[in-house]
Amino acid sequence: MADESQNRYGALAARVYHLDKPIGHSFGDVEFYGDVLSSIAGPVFEPAVGSGRVLIPLLERGISISGSDPSNEMLDVCRAECARRGLESTLSVGTFESIPQDLELSAVIIPAGSIQLLTDPVRVQRVFARVRSALCDGGQFVFDLDPLSTLAQAEAPARCWTDGADTLTMTSALERTDYAAQTTVSQLRYELWRNGELQHTELDRFALRFWGTNEVVLALEAAGFAHVELIADYTPGRQVTADTVTTTVIATKSL
Repeated sequence: MADESQNRYGALAARVYHLDKPIGHSFGDVEFYGDVLSSIAGPVFEPAVGSGRVLIPLLERGISISGSDPSNEMLDVCRAECARRGLESTLSVGTFESIPQDLELSAVIIPAGSIQLLTDPVRVQRVFARVRSALCDGGQFVFDLDPLSTLAQAEAPARCWTDGADTLTMTSALERTDYAAQTTVSQLRYELWRNGELQHTELDRFALRFWGTNEVVLALEAAGFAHVELIADYTPGRQVTADTVTTTVIATKSL
């Protein structure tokens, strides 16, 4: 069962995320996912859609995509940004298990390592099976992974953003690393300051699980995916190596 104290993304977290990674901000993923999906005619679904950083540029490219997120605050940002651009998409509150089963999806996408928010391998296996069930024949499950070596990396430094009269800060402290379970839990503290006075603060316990490449291939094959391709750093044809920053996984449901 998911820990309800983890990965909540409240109002301050959503605001910081939108300031730090505005709509269309790309790590190479926005362009890559747009190209992968450009030849797909059917509907696409993005769980963990967040503020719409990726979904909105895909809508602007004419891709039929809807999404869900467990955070109402993130969805509020996404809906407002869609409305500001005159775009429409079906957005709903939901977890990874909420992927719709009645749309015959052509693709399910999870950019930027958000699949790693699932820290229980048993739950991951259920989600993989549910994704496969939701896809039409030939449909694709596309998602990103950080390297396993991230487990040993130091925490990021404190950061701040200015938004009008407000200053927003985020500090991160590592709570624990479990190398056997391949998980980390960090404490993310968000603060809102105005005129030198603290207005509001939020604490989010941020948990991630990191995957080996062979491990994820075996898990997808166990879920019934017929073909799994690994792509390094959003460059088609580039093999994953020890220096790869982002591995994109494309798993195809058999025809």
